[in-house]
Amino acid sequence: MKYFGGCDVGSTYTKAVILDENGKMVANTTLRSKINAEASAQLAMQEVVDQVPELNSSKDLAYLIGTGYGRNKVPFADENISEISCHAMGVHITNPTVKAIIDIGGQDVKGISIDSDGTVKNFAMNDKCAAGTGRFYEAMARGFEMTLPEFSKLSLTAKNVIPITAQCTVFAESEVITLVGEGKPMDEIAAGIQMAVAKRCFVMAKKAGATDSITLTGGCAKNDGLKAAIERVLKLKVVELSIDPQLMGALGAAEYARQKGLARA
Repeated sequence: MKYFGGCDVGSTYTKAVILDENGKMVANTTLRSKINAEASAQLAMQEVVDQVPELNSSKDLAYLIGTGYGRNKVPFADENISEISCHAMGVHITNPTVKAIIDIGGQDVKGISIDSDGTVKNFAMNDKCAAGTGRFYEAMARGFEMTLPEFSKLSLTAKNVIPITAQCTVFAESEVITLVGEGKPMDEIAAGIQMAVAKRCFVMAKKAGATDSITLTGGCAKNDGLKAAIERVLKLKVVELSIDPQLMGALGAAEYARQKGLARA
């Protein structure tokens, strides 16, 4: 049996996936990225290799592709492919009916349109500001003195929405701390945060060609409050993926590795 790997070195988390030659995912991991991208990739790859008895190191993989902002730092990678292409392919093999993605990473937001073969049809990217990204949500959770999972569900109980006017992550965190200090209902402040991010996703969704449904990838795809806000603001159904949405980049990279490796054999 041949095995194929994908390693997605993101700004916040590093993910790795191994597929067998039939396309079955046999190993995966997600870990917090270190300052050194190569060290992050090495740790992630060793974790997934250890899950497959036939493998001793990533050198034993038939083909390995790196992706993410640190894609050039994946040891032993045969090549690297952009995370935009890998997220599209990962979603395509998970659910071929999905044609539009909003990928919310640690430091940017992308809208991606998927073609019928899993390649990218069109995309838009907001990388000029961290507002609405994973870093933004970490700052918001700090303001509420909550974990990210706790914060992601907080807005679901809100009866009203307190608008958050600041667009900048730093100013928004300050605004949230002020509102919390004034004793405003925390779930209504959280609802305002989720609505603000959903509105920022609107342009990305339109450029991705979303018409009736969309899926979310990246760590923020696990944010229940954001999913509800996107459905409300964008009037689109958010399709749940059967595989961890945070793994989509690594999964797509592994699938590209499988296709290229088998074609080369």
